Amino acid sequence: MQAPLGGILVVDLTRYLPGAFASRELLRLGARVVRVEQPSGDPMRQTAPEWHDELNGGKESVVCDLPAEADFARALLARADVVLESFRPGVAERLGVGPDAAPSSCVYCSITGFGTGNRHERRAGHDLNYLGWAGVLERTAPTLPPVQAADLAAGALGAVTEILAALVAGGGARLTVSMTHGSYPLAARTPVLTDGYACYSIYACADGRLLTVAALEPRFFARLCEVVGRPELAGRQHDADQAALRAELAATFAQRALSDWLAVVDAEDVCVGPVATRAEAAEFAPEPVGAAPALGAHTAAWRADVAP
Repeated sequence: MQAPLGGILVVDLTRYLPGAFASRELLRLGARVVRVEQPSGDPMRQTAPEWHDELNGGKESVVCDLPAEADFARALLARADVVLESFRPGVAERLGVGPDAAPSSCVYCSITGFGTGNRHERRAGHDLNYLGWAGVLERTAPTLPPVQAADLAAGALGAVTEILAALVAGGGARLTVSMTHGSYPLAARTPVLTDGYACYSIYACADGRLLTVAALEPRFFARLCEVVGRPELAGRQHDADQAALRAELAATFAQRALSDWLAVVDAEDVCVGPVATRAEAAEFAPEPVGAAPALGAHTAAWRADVAP
């Protein structure tokens, strides 16, 4: 794909996951991304260095001690087409980099926990809190979610969607994205997807590996029952007693290793797959863009470029 955001400069003031993921997506679409980091760097450099590299390769790093060096930060913002920040409401203004410090022509996007104008706007939180407030964890707690849906979907991709729409409209927008409000529509609305229906479950194989079954449509489930040698189970897909049906399927899948079952279903339309390891899933990884820049690697160049 061509780079539709070629020529767009993104100044990323965020820390942690949502902003880094959002600006990584804008980079992937062709934007130039400059990350403005505190002197100690984004905390993810220490807490999750591998993920930090994955999200920040190809970006530029500028060290700016806010609010002491707010003039330098504002000089960067003056060049920006897009500004991303993820402080709690009011903090960016206090640091001297709020929406009024950016050109009226740019798209200034604030990724927040709870939005503004409500009783939660100043509340501290992280992904798990936002998902809890939004009702997303109702059917799965106390199990921790394997994906940070509030950070990545509601926050990062929600911001990217709003930013792209604003750029199409000509820029000059001030946007606020709420990770909690954005998470609410993500919650499953049917127990089929969360309450262990036999046709939508995870099963253990003989070697201890796990198999995903998502044969929601009757034709998929019927064919699955045929290829695993249990055609008589097809008519029970929507039985009230899902536990009994799941036990029958569990006993069947427990008879062979994961690799055997994958070979059986490989050419079949049955919605079955493995619970792959990260190493096994590498075929689906995005193209690498190299390691993240060293902290402050581009500071001197930008200081010289924006100097009066």
